[in-house]
Amino acid sequence: MALYEHVYLVRQDVTAQQVETMTEGFKQLLAQHGGKIAKAEYWGVKSLAYRIQKNRKAHFTLFNIDAPPAAIAEMERQMGLSEDVLRLITIRVEAHEEGPSAMMRKREDSDRDDRGDRGDRGGRGGGGGRFERERGERPPRRPRDDAAGEGAH
Repeated sequence: MALYEHVYLVRQDVTAQQVETMTEGFKQLLAQHGGKIAKAEYWGVKSLAYRIQKNRKAHFTLFNIDAPPAAIAEMERQMGLSEDVLRLITIRVEAHEEGPSAMMRKREDSDRDDRGDRGDRGGRGGGGGRFERERGERPPRRPRDDAAGEGAH
């Protein structure tokens, strides 16, 4: 059997419980066709880069799948028939990623960030950025060409 990563987006007005029910239905569908979902991650409601069918947000869910191609085709067909599924993508991979996906790691990192110590950031706020230099440090201006200045009025 082949390994796949699959992400699907569900309309924002569907509840998280309904998305979970859909996920269970897709697990059963794959099992009937000889496949299985190794990992299912619900990423939550996220903003979309552009509107899809008048939706600005969607529920995102990731599957790591071990299934034959026929099972994937049937799952994608069923998702296409559902009015709640906005988009889906399935990618064949050589091996599944161990542990949490990049989206889940990103969420964990932002949860752990206490936003207290920002002294190591450069360029913004209080760190001697480019906007905090004194007026006297500005390089001298080059002289204006008087002929160019007269024609501008």
